[in-house]
Amino acid sequence: MKDFWHRFRANKGGIVGLVLLAAIVAVALLAPMLFPGNPWKMVARPFVPPFEGMKFPLGTDTVGRNVAAGLAYGGRVSLLVGLVSTLAALLIGIPVGALAGYFGGRIDDLLMRVTEFFQTVPSFALAIVIVAIFQPSVVSITLAIGIVSWPPVARLVRGEVMSLRQREYIEAAILQGLSTPAIILRQILPNAVSPIIVMASLMVASAILLESSLSFLGLGDPNLMSWGYMIGAARTVIRQAWWLSLFPGVAIVLTVLALNLIGESLNDALNPRLSRRRS
Repeated sequence: MKDFWHRFRANKGGIVGLVLLAAIVAVALLAPMLFPGNPWKMVARPFVPPFEGMKFPLGTDTVGRNVAAGLAYGGRVSLLVGLVSTLAALLIGIPVGALAGYFGGRIDDLLMRVTEFFQTVPSFALAIVIVAIFQPSVVSITLAIGIVSWPPVARLVRGEVMSLRQREYIEAAILQGLSTPAIILRQILPNAVSPIIVMASLMVASAILLESSLSFLGLGDPNLMSWGYMIGAARTVIRQAWWLSLFPGVAIVLTVLALNLIGESLNDALNPRLSRRRS
């Protein structure tokens, strides 16, 4: 663990990303304490410019809602959707990739054809269709993002399992009579967890962007504040009230940037050989 932290710390961008993400998560978790009450509630006149007072430091929106409160509560939704949808994608992609890589042959062909089918359809278009079918809600959005995000996970895990399947300790486990599930779960997947963790960190960032895009198009949960909804609601008044689009956009950029910096540092920390090649 100390070696991992030392390698992670060597990449200064990872530390910056970790601190930035921690600050964003802290604001989102403390939103009810920082901004008590409903973020949808009208608290002042519309279009109060930012930085005019401490009461509304980021101004108000088209109907007089506190923009700062919307950002804090919106972060809870965006981060939750990103994390849960990534977990859903991993729960689908890891078993598919593990089975395809371990058994090979017809099972591999069948599972990879299914994976390719999902990859041939543009992920954003498929997510729109799924959300439209099940009606916009945080559950349907999370499900849609998870469904369109699992194929890259399956392909990554398949490649790792195919490589590990040829190792001597796997052959020894087979000769000892270990069952296939035990070999996959105890011997193969623990040794393939490093690239999965790196990919998961990047997938959270992609999921946040996808959720924001859906909310921007009006396919977000109408009962929950999110960054994408805030940008979408402000697009008609962007010339009159620039801050309504700017602040949630900056929040999305900073979150995605932090996750990508963390993902790059995790890649260096979990793959020291790759890190030495770069240096």
